[in-house]
Formats: sequence, C-alpha cells, structure tokens
Amino acid sequence: MIQDLMSAQAQAQKATISQWCRVLGMSRSGWYAARKRATTKAAVSPLSPLSLQAKAVFHASGSSYGSRRLSAQLKLQGWAVGRHKARTLMAAHGLRARWRRKFTHTTDSRHGLAVADNVLQRQFKPDKPNLTWASDITYVRTRSGWLYLAVVLDLFSRKVVGWAMAPSMPAQLVCEALRMAIASRRPKPGLLVHSDRGSQYASELHMGLLESHGLVCSMSRKGNCWDNAVMERFFLNLKMERVWQRDYANHAEAQADIADYIVGFYNPIRLHSTLGYQSPNSYEMQQALAAHSA
Repeated sequence: MIQDLMSAQAQAQKATISQWCRVLGMSRSGWYAARKRATTKAAVSPLSPLSLQAKAVFHASGSSYGSRRLSAQLKLQGWAVGRHKARTLMAAHGLRARWRRKFTHTTDSRHGLAVADNVLQRQFKPDKPNLTWASDITYVRTRSGWLYLAVVLDLFSRKVVGWAMAPSMPAQLVCEALRMAIASRRPKPGLLVHSDRGSQYASELHMGLLESHGLVCSMSRKGNCWDNAVMERFFLNLKMERVWQRDYANHAEAQADIADYIVGFYNPIRLHSTLGYQSPNSYEMQQALAAHSA
C-alpha cells in the first residue's frame, strides 16, 4: 500500500510538471535542463559552501592545484565533487594555476671522476621506505643571486627526507642534504642512493659519505634525465607551485619559503596521484598501519 501511495505521488508530480510545461510552452526535457542549470548555478555561486571550500583548498595549495587534485582534496573533505564539477568551480571563480618555466644547468657531468652504474634502472616504486632514495640539485633565482637547493627523496612515498641550500653548489651541499636524510631516517646498510653524474655526486666527499654508512651509489646514464625523472618532477612541482610565484629579495627569504613549502605543504598536505591522491606523510602512515595489522 505504501508503494502504491509513493507511485501515485510520483505520477502526480509528473502530471504537475507536464501541466507547467504546457502553460510555459516548453518541453519536459527543457524543464529538467533548466532545473539542472539552476542547481549548478546555486552550487557555484560565490557564497555557496562548496564554492567557499573549493576556493579555500585552491589557495591553501598556493594556487597550484588543477581540477584533478582539487576534486581529490574536496572528496577527502566529504564533498561529492568529480573532476568535471571541480573544473566548473575553477572556471566560475577564476581559479587558475599560474607558473612560468625557466631553465639553467646545475650539475656538470664533464669531469674525470669515477661514476657509478645505473643500479636503479628506473625502478621508481620500491615496496618499503628507506630502500631507494633519489637526489639532485636545482637552482632558485633571487634578487641577490642564485640559490642552489639539494634534495633527497624517498621513492617509496616521494617524501623529502633531506635538503640543503647555499649560494654555491660544491660537493658539501649534496652531502649536507644526505646527512639530514640519514639523521632523520636512520637507514640500514644497503639502501640505494640514486643521482645524476654531476661532479658533486661523483666527488670523493660524497662517495666517502655513502661508503661510511654502507649505502649503495647509483647514477643516471650520461645525458639521460629520465633516469632521475622523479627528482625532475619534484623540482618542477616546487617551481610551479611556489618558486615561480615569488620574487625573493635575498637568499634568506628564499630559504625560509622553500623550507615552508617542504615542511608545511609538500610532505604533509600535497596530494600525489602516484600515491592514490595522498600526501607523503599520510601514505607512509597508512602503509605502516597496514603492515602492522597484517
């Protein structure tokens, strides 16, 4: 009887819609399309809760998120927002990721130092933390001159585990980044550390540091940036999402802002498609819990 009553109510609603369509001189498909447009317009209005949350997420990302990551972050916060709706929200509120690309060489592989084999062989997805790290150097423009940044990533979670910055790029710079990573992660002997063939990484100082901790050295093939693609991508993200949106007055300002990006955004918040749209910290925590309960 209840089902019959519900069916009768539905039929009555359809009859009412049909009557209104005849009065307004429009088709039923036109009626539903207009209602959908009105619902969408309400959802993307500047003061709607969804719009306010979308703008908050976008600006919290440093104005760097595209529709894919915006959708993923809103879903984590309980909003049923697919990529299409995220794209609609961004267009409605003028949310556009802004960046511009520049390039300069940092490392120089034209040297007579001994180089290591490419042990990594582009195996960028180890199944545990502290099995494989990747490292590289990039540059940051400031009004006081170049600032060089050396970074060490754990390929398991894409987490930055060590970094160092200086106005020049001697071997000491990459060693400081590696020392930070060793101190924070305490890896076991046998961990693989991959880099390019730059003189800093082939130096006696860096090779000695690896040997003293029982770490295995791996280097990209000559002139092949794809052998260290994860580091290349990290530096591109850093510059798109932070550096290219800034005009640093000096080295100290750049150092503080880059450290804030790593500690305050990249490791704990930034969503990675490789990690199933989780942050490095969240991914490591989830994997540790899963391993503990197994």
